[in-house]
Order: sequence, then C-alpha cells, then structure tokens
Amino acid sequence: MLKTYQWPEYDYVQSPEQKEGKVLRHPLVVIGAGPIGMTAALDCAHHGVPALILDDNNTVSIGSRAICYAKRPLEILDRLGLGEKLVKRGVDWKIGKVFFKDDLAYQFDLLPEEGHKMPAMINLQQYYLEEELVKACEAQENVELRWKHKVIGIEQHNDYAVLEVETPDGIFTMEADWVIACDGANSKVRDMVGAKFTGKFFQDRFLIADVVMKNDFPSERWFWFDPPFHRNQSTLLHKQPDDVWRIDFQMGWDADPEEAVKTENVVPLLKAMLGEDTEFVLEWVSIYQFACRRIDNFRYGRVLFAGDAAHQVSPFGARGANTGFQDIDNLAWKLKLVMDGKAPFGLIDTYHEERAFAADDNLKNSTRSTDFITPKSKMSRYFRDATLLLAEKYAFARPLVNSGRLSMPTPYEHSSLNTPDEDVFEGDMKPGTNCSDAPIRKDGQDAWFLNQIGDRFVVLCFDEVPGVQTVSIDGITAEILVVGRDFEDKEGLLEKRYDAQPGTTYLLRPDQYVAARWRRFDPEKIKTALATATGR
Repeated sequence: MLKTYQWPEYDYVQSPEQKEGKVLRHPLVVIGAGPIGMTAALDCAHHGVPALILDDNNTVSIGSRAICYAKRPLEILDRLGLGEKLVKRGVDWKIGKVFFKDDLAYQFDLLPEEGHKMPAMINLQQYYLEEELVKACEAQENVELRWKHKVIGIEQHNDYAVLEVETPDGIFTMEADWVIACDGANSKVRDMVGAKFTGKFFQDRFLIADVVMKNDFPSERWFWFDPPFHRNQSTLLHKQPDDVWRIDFQMGWDADPEEAVKTENVVPLLKAMLGEDTEFVLEWVSIYQFACRRIDNFRYGRVLFAGDAAHQVSPFGARGANTGFQDIDNLAWKLKLVMDGKAPFGLIDTYHEERAFAADDNLKNSTRSTDFITPKSKMSRYFRDATLLLAEKYAFARPLVNSGRLSMPTPYEHSSLNTPDEDVFEGDMKPGTNCSDAPIRKDGQDAWFLNQIGDRFVVLCFDEVPGVQTVSIDGITAEILVVGRDFEDKEGLLEKRYDAQPGTTYLLRPDQYVAARWRRFDPEKIKTALATATGR
C-alpha cells in the first residue's frame, strides 16, 4: 500500500454473452486496460469504431511504473481531450542535468523554443494517467470496459477472431473483426498466435525507490555517473506529484534482488544521497532487469500488437509508454479506413512498416543508452569517463554523453505512404514527419494549430484557394485549411516552421504526419498523394 495513493476497484459486470448464452461479434476488441489499451479504444472510438476493452484485473497499475510522458504523446492525448488535464496534474520539465562524480558535466534543454501547447515532458504516476483514461472511456459511448475478463485463447479465421474469455462466472466465447493486443511485455496473446519476441537482455539491475519528502530540488531530470554517494554506479532523480521523488540506483548484476529491496538496505543508500538529516518516507521499492526486444510482425491475422506487447526497451529515455501511444496514433485511422472499405487491406500492413521502423530506432537508441550507462568492459568505461570529463568544458563532447536519449518521434523517412518532395524546402517538416505545433488566432481567440487539424486528412494552404473547400478521392476527403482565411498565424511561427511561401501546400495525415508538400496548390497532385497515403 502506498502512502499517497489508494487504488480504486472497478466493478466486474457479467457480459451479455454470458447472460444470453450467445456468441456475439464485436468490431474491435482491445486486450489490456493499461495506458496503451485504453488509448487504443479511445482513438478508435474517436474515428467511429466501437471498442470493447477486456482486462484480467479490476484496478489501475499497481506500484511504481511509467512516469515520464513526452511532448508528442501529450499531443496525441490532447487530440483525445486529455492533454490539458494531464499537464495540469503532472510536473512539467524540460531541463536535464548530467553529473560526473562531484561535478556538473552537461545540461540540456528538451524544448528550447517557445510556441508549443504541450511541454517537453511531464512526470505523472501511471496510476493517475490510467484513472483519467478510465474516466474518458466511461464517458465515451463507443467504448466499453469489462473488468475481470481474461483472454485465455484465440482462434483465427480469415475475417475474424474467436476469443475464449475467463471471468468469475466462468468461461465464454466472443468474436471480433479485429483485436488489438496491449497486454504488456509478458503478453500471453503473443504466445497464442505464435509470434516471436526477440532481442537482448542486459546484465545489470536497477533499484526503483519512490520517496515522499519535502525538498527544494528543481523540477529537472538529474542523472549522476559515479556520484560520491554511490561510487562506480549511476543514479537518476525525478520529481513527481504529491512530493514523491523517483530515484533509480544502479545496483550491478551481482546484486541480490531479494536483499536489495529490504528497507534496511535501501535507507542507507537514500541517506547517503539525500543527507542524514533529510526526512523522507519510503513509498515503493522494486528491482528490475531490463531488455530490448521486438515482435517479428505487428500483425498476426486479425490480431494487431501495440505498446510493450510489440516492443520492450530499457527505461532510460522514457521510450516505453511514449512509443506505445504513437503506435495507436499510427494504427487507429488506418484501421477505420480499412473497416469502412475506403482503403485496401494492405494499408493495415503499413502499421508494421512504420511502427516496426520506429521500434527499431527506439531499440537502437535504448541499447546505446544502456551501453553508455552500464559499460561492460574497461575500454568502454574509459571512453565513457573521458567523454564526461570533456563534456564539462568542450561542446563537441556533449552530444556524446548518453544518460538516456529522451523519447522523440521517429520520422517515417522511407514510408510507402509518403510522396517524395519535388520542390525545394528547408526545415524539418519533411514527408513522414509529425507536424509541429504553433500558436494561432481563430475567431478572435488564441488557439493552437494541432487542435485545428484534429484526426482527419487536411490540405494546409498558405495562400487563398478560391472556390475549393475539399479534395476527395474514392470516398476519402481532405478538408482545405487556408492560413489567413480559416485562422491567423499569430506569431508567424507556422510559416517559419513549415518554410511557407505564398502557394505552399501540405497534405497532412489523420495522425498529424506530413504526407506530401508542394510549392503550389495542385488538386491532381493532392489526389495522387492522398491515394498514396491511403495505401493505393
């Protein structure tokens, strides 16, 4: 039991299948009511797909889990109506400091520019996030949550799946046109469909200690290499709401997991770091080994995998949950188009194409971070320590310091859904890149660009397009938004970030990624790019 939190218990309700003794078919079943599963249901519901969530528990996550949520996932959650509420509840931060022994070696700013609605990062205990997601699911007509429903078997057919579900009242069967498996790194659904989940386990252990204390540490990420209070190891400090501080201690592979978590062994570690006179209460202690692994395919028949069920990374860099939110952002709109018959079935497989590419990028960065933090040879240790020493005085060495490269969206640089540039552009808004936000004015009120484009196809024009409101192809419509007509570029940041000139035109996907761009408005080129972006 935590000192600062009481876990809720949600009611188990018997399913209609059990009451009526019938096998019912559902458009979408989501397995797992964690952050990614509930986001999957909410996003699909926003696109008009009714979603049923099954979870074998009846509460939110137990213990100390994910706490860091990055700007892009916050933008996704904001699109679903949760962003502002979560930011208000959490601790926002953007400065990270890296210490080597007794000295500050390097510091970084995750969002050095102004003009973004969402902060670079917030820290918020996972159970608070899940509580808000549960409330959002309960308020959404197209989402149903069923607690104490454990999926124990899946049988695949050409156009649907049969699920065997265990509840306190027995076992029953249901059918689903599609299934999204969000049942975590130890996914049972992977085993049921015969998926491979391969990668690397790291030979090191870290201790999580969540501590309740009053302290004047700033809201920053502090990481120590070889600190005076924990020699030859590393330590990480984060602030959370409720005066809770997350502290991670590297323990080494030889640490005994059972002994390491005992209070009499944890308290001396904390006193050495915080000082003998600092008053604190131990909130949570656990020890973990980490791995970097990925599923071999994000789709097995009618079962799609997302979040930790599809990929697992070490905790350095906050790439776990943050990557899972982006999985769903990529998947939901594609699933809707395929279910409606507006896009070919192959569009679903671009989910694997794009998100496996992103997962591999995250695995690469996570592995590099882990190797830097926990060098496995004397030579690696000498290189790391030399880099940290140089970083104190020389700018060239600072990018080499890796205390966990923080989560950033992966551009889908080579996606088959992109239309390559045929005109010359500067800046970052290339096809395959997530859209940058900017402050705008709409109807005389301050607003934000990303909130205007929402979750639909949009043609963004930096010049008037007389008499044209939409561009359509085979039942898929992209609404035209004209800067200066539909809203004002309040500070000129939109023009700057999108390298806009009069006539500049962008095609934006429902997940707020750039599909194509041109220097002038051309309806035929837009239609061709729209067909490409929908897998035709």
